[in-house]
Amino acid sequence: MCRAKNLPITRHGGSFGHNLMAAIKRILVIRLSSIGDIILTTPLLRSLAASYPEAVIDYCTKPPFISLLASNPHLSTIYTTDQQPAGRYDLVVDLQNNRRSRSIVRVLHPLRTVQYRKENWKKWLLVHLKLDLYGSYRSVVERYRDSLQELSRSGDLQHCELYPSSDDEAFANTYFHTSKKTLALCVGAKHFTKRYPPDKFAVILSLLLEKEPLQVLLLGGKEDASQATELMNSLPDHCQAMVLNLVGRCTLMQTAAILSRCDAVLCNDTGLMHMASAFGKKLFVLFGSSSKAFGFLPWQTTYELFEVDGLGCKPCSHIGRDRCPKGHFRCMNDLSLSLIAGRLEQYLKSF
Repeated sequence: MCRAKNLPITRHGGSFGHNLMAAIKRILVIRLSSIGDIILTTPLLRSLAASYPEAVIDYCTKPPFISLLASNPHLSTIYTTDQQPAGRYDLVVDLQNNRRSRSIVRVLHPLRTVQYRKENWKKWLLVHLKLDLYGSYRSVVERYRDSLQELSRSGDLQHCELYPSSDDEAFANTYFHTSKKTLALCVGAKHFTKRYPPDKFAVILSLLLEKEPLQVLLLGGKEDASQATELMNSLPDHCQAMVLNLVGRCTLMQTAAILSRCDAVLCNDTGLMHMASAFGKKLFVLFGSSSKAFGFLPWQTTYELFEVDGLGCKPCSHIGRDRCPKGHFRCMNDLSLSLIAGRLEQYLKSF
């Protein structure tokens, strides 16, 4: 448990009227994982705080993600799956909506429960039959908001929020004693089919650094260390001095503080993409097996999306796979190296 610093919809009985809204004094939001999904809940937290300024808002997540929320000014207490919430809540907003989150809700006996509809059947149809029933693009942020249409007076569609501490910012400052522009490169992703090959990242950096003197910071978790090492080993010697490998050396919020200072971000479809979006960074996003129909494009920031159109095998999963089912990995391998490098160069020379 952590005390936050700065201190279809499931309905149970009756309609949501003004009297009920006035009666809501304790709210619990549940999203157990992962980095990007949790960051995408922050506009909803802001909306709840605006709609219920007198209410206490708590959050439940998994322990590794506490730091993403610990300084959020809209939250009171952050619970985890190890130290679960207790007591009576007037409203529980279950944005995870799986067996584990429902078991947490079940023992709380809240006055009202709202569950986020994931519409997994649409994901299945798109992955297995390539039948897209999502219609025009809508972000997961908007879908979260839809769950609370009758319970929120605020139609907040502003950016995501993260709050690095002064210590996190001091840590980040040590990497910005340079007059050069800084590009963050987020090398990893949880699943293989969402990870751009490290040797190709190295080619993009080589093309870019030939034209534009930059500082490049490699970012990611300890699980991404092998990707970063391969990338560094693939770089020409004269480029290596301009690239600093910070993968596995930063906490989540130290990474956030670094991203907040960078001029642009090159990334896969990963949690750090959403982390950078919270600071309004210009993003250059590489989609492999991902599909924008699932709703996870960057939220309320400028970005350029690079993906291979016309592949009959894409998407092969709604979360990613540990190998390419076809063996060719064309969704990543066919991306244009020169186009990506050229667009980065053009942007970085524009200011």
